[in-house]
Amino acid sequence: MRGGRADGGAAAAAAGLLGAAAAAAAKLALGPGGEAAGGPLPVLLRVSCVGLVFACNAVMWTVFAKALRLSSSSAAASVTTTASNFISSAILGKLLFGETWSPLWWVGLSATLCGLMLLHTAAPQLAQVPAEKKE
Repeated sequence: MRGGRADGGAAAAAAGLLGAAAAAAAKLALGPGGEAAGGPLPVLLRVSCVGLVFACNAVMWTVFAKALRLSSSSAAASVTTTASNFISSAILGKLLFGETWSPLWWVGLSATLCGLMLLHTAAPQLAQVPAEKKE
């Protein structure tokens, strides 16, 4: 398999970003007042955001399934997708809604990135089959 681990990680990261985009679109469409940094959203834009929620989720699940196929383990794909979603949600929240990042968020981000680094740099363990007993 040509570059399976790297391709799986990229697909997992993309799935997390798409999940965050779906959540941001839902917040724009259904949130209180439907307000972004620029003010209230018109009805047509809110309806478009609802469609974007469904589109982003459909593509996200497709890309996540690809990440599962390409990754060395389902755990690596799942953790990478979750971390990407966490980081992407924070960035979109800052850009679209003016949210702030607390010091505790930075601690969580640092721990998440360290865990991802360990997960993706560790050599995969091969399953060892016990030798059959000779009689």
